[in-house]
Amino acid sequence: MSMEGPNVQRRLAAIVAADVVGYSRLMEVDEAGTLARLKTVRLELIDPAIANCKGRIIKTTGDGLLVEFQSVTEALRCAVDFQERMARRNRDMPASRALLYRIGINLGDVIVEEGDIFGDGVNVAARLETLAEPGGICISGAVRDQVADRLSVGFQDLGEQHVKNISRAIRVFKVLLNRKAPEPADVAGGQAPPQMSVRKPSIAVLPFANMSGDPEQEFFADGLTEDIITELSRFRQLLVISRNAVFVHKGKPIKAQQIAREFGVDYVVEGSVRKAADRVRVTVQLIDGETETHLWAERYDRKLEDIFAIQDEVTSSIAATLFGRVEAARHDRVHRKPTDSMAAYEYVLTGKVLHHWSNRESNAQAIGMLDKAIALDPNYAHAHAWKACVTGQAWLNGWCEDRAASERLILEELQTALSLDDNDADVHRILAAVKLNFNEHDKAAYHQNRALGLNPNSDLIVVQQGELLTWLGRPAEGIEWIRRAMRLNPYHPERFWSHLGRAQYTGRDYADAIESFSKLTAPDQTHDAFLAASSARLGNRVAAAAHAQEVLARQQNFTVGAFLQTLHYRQPSDTEHVREGLLKAGLPS
Repeated sequence: MSMEGPNVQRRLAAIVAADVVGYSRLMEVDEAGTLARLKTVRLELIDPAIANCKGRIIKTTGDGLLVEFQSVTEALRCAVDFQERMARRNRDMPASRALLYRIGINLGDVIVEEGDIFGDGVNVAARLETLAEPGGICISGAVRDQVADRLSVGFQDLGEQHVKNISRAIRVFKVLLNRKAPEPADVAGGQAPPQMSVRKPSIAVLPFANMSGDPEQEFFADGLTEDIITELSRFRQLLVISRNAVFVHKGKPIKAQQIAREFGVDYVVEGSVRKAADRVRVTVQLIDGETETHLWAERYDRKLEDIFAIQDEVTSSIAATLFGRVEAARHDRVHRKPTDSMAAYEYVLTGKVLHHWSNRESNAQAIGMLDKAIALDPNYAHAHAWKACVTGQAWLNGWCEDRAASERLILEELQTALSLDDNDADVHRILAAVKLNFNEHDKAAYHQNRALGLNPNSDLIVVQQGELLTWLGRPAEGIEWIRRAMRLNPYHPERFWSHLGRAQYTGRDYADAIESFSKLTAPDQTHDAFLAASSARLGNRVAAAAHAQEVLARQQNFTVGAFLQTLHYRQPSDTEHVREGLLKAGLPS
């Protein structure tokens, strides 16, 4: 029996869903101005375009609208005309004031009731809108089939997409405004799998200003700028504008938003150099190119004893911290928009963040994110490398049902990543970590050296250098590298303290080890075990017994022998040193 009322009708309709990108941010920055611009766009562009194509506005919200068309061709014609006109209108607008719309179009069955429309056809259009790029259009396969080649636009097949609250997969096409579709590549005589390009965050480093009045410092300022550009370029997950391009603006007063619009970048770096007596001061700031918000700023004061050594030190610190801040800012952006609109890079970024939370549920979610990235772009080496890393985390912690299968998957993903990009520093970093977990120290050292050579400013690579040296029996050097990683990234993951504490215990610095391990807000069995051993070594029986009890509370069947199997010391004497400390703390052998 039908539950629909007497005034309910069903019909086939072309549905257009449109939404303003970043509406909340625009309203927060300039509420009155945003509302005025929206009203103008509605009067001058939207209403005339809809009327011209015989459409009917069903409903509007503050930042979006839903429109019904009798003709699917007219629906697409209206959307294309509107986006092209908006692009021309935005061309001379500051990025913070530009209005960008996402549009989704579907052809499907709708329910009509009291002037409103509902149903699957509407829901799919709304989901297609979230998949569209700012200023872009996404359509369903049904729309593509009906329109065929009637309009002078191209189409890019994004393949089958699973969208929120729709049980079946939707075939999605991106509309290529003013250009034809790319030629499909043949794969073993068939069609190439649908892929989505990896949208890297992009950055432009403006020439640092010489504020000292000393012409000789001009060379230092220019050299510092060039070195920062070079070092940032080592991060293959970041698109960096070349030196020749940015130096066109040397000495010119220009706003970050203008630079961002000119180069099409997400972020802009500005800085200055000032010499005073025997000191040099370098200031640097990272700016969001869209909102001109200052995301991070730092000042470096150094003695002017060796200006080139200063340049090296400041360059490394800035490059490493900048990349960390860009990833954090990018994650904030991603976090504010629906998961089903993420591109491959953003899935990987979310997977990384979930991985660092170090719990079973987050690990499973991270693997899901990485699987989505690989589905969008099977040739994305970085995604394969991180899938191996996250699977390795599950393997180490016993969060996988089939350890042998997980081990095979780790090796397969790493081999895939290596074959796709032998120069990705993270691929070699993760390979080093995996080889170390299998106690293949020489292979681990090879890949770690490759990673360090490819990117010496990545805090994850630098801290792993400290870890590896500790396992190899060189804890004093390991401590230096781990502390350097902490300086490179003041916002480093908490686990860096664990690496430092283990290196300090191995180097017989027991009091320092206790201090480092005590900084952990969520200690686990490993940290408690080293705290117990360190306390026992210092003769503090009460503390040693308390930490030993914590270990046994977490794992009742804990044994020293089994725990030692989780460590990767190359020297038997280092393993024995841990054994003695744990036994002295009263833990069972």
